[in-house]
Amino acid sequence: MGALNECQRPVPNSTEGLKLSRTISIGLAAILAALTLAANAAAATAPGLGSAGKFAVLAGTTVTNTGGTIIMDDLGVSPGTAVTGFPPGTVVGGAIYSADATALDAQNALVTAYNAAAASKTTTTVPDVGNIGGRTLTPGVYTSASSMLLDGTVTLNGEGNPNAVWIFQTGSTLVTGSASKVVLENGAQPCNVYWQIGSSATLGTGSTFVGTVMALTSITVTTDVTVAGRTLARNGAVTLDTDTIAPQACGASVTPPPIVVPKAPVTKGGTPAKPVVVVVKLPAPGCGCVTPPRKTTGTPIAWYVVIGKSKHCHVTINQTTGKLRFRADKGYYGRFTVIVQHGMTVTVCHFTVLRTAAKKPKSTCVMT
Repeated sequence: MGALNECQRPVPNSTEGLKLSRTISIGLAAILAALTLAANAAAATAPGLGSAGKFAVLAGTTVTNTGGTIIMDDLGVSPGTAVTGFPPGTVVGGAIYSADATALDAQNALVTAYNAAAASKTTTTVPDVGNIGGRTLTPGVYTSASSMLLDGTVTLNGEGNPNAVWIFQTGSTLVTGSASKVVLENGAQPCNVYWQIGSSATLGTGSTFVGTVMALTSITVTTDVTVAGRTLARNGAVTLDTDTIAPQACGASVTPPPIVVPKAPVTKGGTPAKPVVVVVKLPAPGCGCVTPPRKTTGTPIAWYVVIGKSKHCHVTINQTTGKLRFRADKGYYGRFTVIVQHGMTVTVCHFTVLRTAAKKPKSTCVMT
């Protein structure tokens, strides 16, 4: 009889087959377990904020504000007592707590959350004074032994996981450039972004920021900054200047709650020849960090929402072009204000109707 080919070789008996099958199964299970452990090690875990989570702004020594800052939740300070600049700043949907049990409890919770974030295992090392702008970052823990810089736009890609977490750790400072942006995509949520700062943070003029800043010392939010998150300082001050701080709950709507802004006074005066009409082109909806959904059929979603306006003025907004049309009633002149919310951006438009109809009305728009 000739040699057996591969298809004719004897099959192992059933006992040997079971042993081989069991060995393969154990090996595969070990490989899968190792892969699972590796994946879990790479995943960041959100530090629980506890009672600090209900604060949009929290400081250790003082909260100082200049201009029409809007705070969309509680504001607190402890053990310090000073809160200045409210008004003209406005706290909406919350209250101000100064050196009381509520603020103290929030500070204690902040210490716990800060330490948990600081203890998170690094998945990616950022060079000292390294710029994370211009990069797309997947979930994880990003660590700089010294300072971290954000100049330009950094994109956080959630990879389709709404529970994905980012923790940014710095040994000393965080500085963001003017007009810099944090952009979320592919399921990323503002509530899952944390910045653990070893000393102080400075958010640049006109920047759009996302996440909860937990600074050991102080936080300076310069002019016209929008924060979809929180500014929480343990030992120092929080300084604000005509900013919007709006925490975002996980899975909540993509825009902050309606903002209440005091109406500008209107002076009744002479009668222009006809009602004054001014058209202003508003910025695109959203701010690059959170973009509201748009319906393709049925009633279109209102991207632009008027959240405050002076008496005796009428406003219509084209939801496609973003053009705002302002009209003052006959017989009324002076300064009028219209506040429009779109995405995480609030635009404040000031219109001045002159008494002489022959002169063109003045109008300016201020981004906040």
